[in-house]
Amino acid sequence: FIKEKLGLKVNMTKSKVDKPQGLKYLGFGFYFDSRAYQFKAKPHAKSVAKFKKRMKELTCRSWGVSNSCKVEKLNQLIRGWINYFKIGSMKRLCKELDSRIRYRLRMCIWKQWKLPRTRMRKLIGLGVASHYAATIANDRKGYWFNAGNKAVNWALNKERLISWGYYDLATAYQSMHVNY
Repeated sequence: FIKEKLGLKVNMTKSKVDKPQGLKYLGFGFYFDSRAYQFKAKPHAKSVAKFKKRMKELTCRSWGVSNSCKVEKLNQLIRGWINYFKIGSMKRLCKELDSRIRYRLRMCIWKQWKLPRTRMRKLIGLGVASHYAATIANDRKGYWFNAGNKAVNWALNKERLISWGYYDLATAYQSMHVNY
């Protein structure tokens, strides 16, 4: 009927009858919510992996653009992701992704500061005590390690990144989420 009457082509690899947990439909996966006693939608694992890959490309340390350009591109990605998956249940996922994005942004900012004297000056300007700033600025550990440092986390905290133009993923999801 589908082939002859409607003239549609059936893709045998995509078409199947399965339990909702095994389905991927338009980027959504499904799970059973035992509290509401119903199936709910969430982003499929492949969609999350694709988002993470794209986020990693946009926060690459070797991409030679300014951090404001990186934040602008990230904001576009986040807005598109939230607008598409707003009907899905992903509060915890958004918090995890948001913390990962902020960590990577701190890493990019740390690399952009380059020289120890610049790092020290910037950290002191953001309110870190001078003896802590000197210790961290002269640290020879990598960008990834220093992005997780307590003083760097405190200096480049969530509120400061938001004031610099970062679009907070978790807050955006909570404001956009549609309950069905």
